[in-house]
Amino acid sequence: MKPAMHKPLTLKKQRNWKRLTIHLFPIPALIIYGLFIVYPLFAALTYSFFDWKGIVRGEFVGLDNFKDLFTLQPFSDLFWNAFGHNILYFVLQMIFQNGLAFILAYIIYKKVRGSEFLKIAYFLPRLLSVIVVGFLWKLILNPNYGALNVILEKVGLEDLEKAWLGDPDTALISIILVNCWYGLGFGVLIFLAGFQSIPKELFEAGKLDGAAGFAMIRRIVLPLMVPSIMIMTVLTFIQSFEAFELVYAMQGSQGEPYHSTDTLAVYFYRLAFGGSAGGSTTAVGLGSALAVVLFIFISFFTALYLKYMQKKQVDL
Repeated sequence: MKPAMHKPLTLKKQRNWKRLTIHLFPIPALIIYGLFIVYPLFAALTYSFFDWKGIVRGEFVGLDNFKDLFTLQPFSDLFWNAFGHNILYFVLQMIFQNGLAFILAYIIYKKVRGSEFLKIAYFLPRLLSVIVVGFLWKLILNPNYGALNVILEKVGLEDLEKAWLGDPDTALISIILVNCWYGLGFGVLIFLAGFQSIPKELFEAGKLDGAAGFAMIRRIVLPLMVPSIMIMTVLTFIQSFEAFELVYAMQGSQGEPYHSTDTLAVYFYRLAFGGSAGGSTTAVGLGSALAVVLFIFISFFTALYLKYMQKKQVDL
């Protein structure tokens, strides 16, 4: 007897098989996303409704953890203190980082000499680890042998020397400015891409209408740069309210000095993993409640801003 012959797959079956195979490729990424993003979100929401004895889950307490976070001392004072610091973080980043990035991107767009080198130079810090940047600047800002105070002394500006990270008035601002230095290059690239997407005919038409300099930027550039501005504002907002690595690298987890460098993420770290009230105890329920509040706050205001900015976009 002749051996059984397998019939070749029809063209329709081959297409269906290819479609099925294509849909299998995202599965590893979805598994990783579910384990490290989705599951922690739901776990934090669940943990926030329980009392905790160290890392042992106790009885169900409902919204008591949220109530304690906003009303019980010292947790409420520390929460609002950190919240104010996050707002300052966002405002200063918008002014110094994104404002300067917009100006530099416009200069590069105008094809000044050395523009390609400038793009590389501005983006170079972004290639470094945030932890490395934090420790590097911690050395630069050291009050005894740091490069900044040494330079000030050499140029005769001894009166400006400070313990930059030891003074409550300058510690957080110093960290924010370091973060602006670190993120400047990314902002330059985003804004530069926005400038390059504007048709050159619009600039020429603006010149014919008498627009030049700041008038050109205000009447033509800014309305057409709304998508790029929107992207940078959202990313800056999220990054500002999730600020942790740089603060931790430069000042640790206690918000020193005197909680002047506390952010919500740093405060969450202390609540969830120890030192919630200056000691070594943990408050997993309160920490989880803070994580949920932070997630809701960021999601709500990001969605609100995107909805508002969609009305401002200009169709080219």
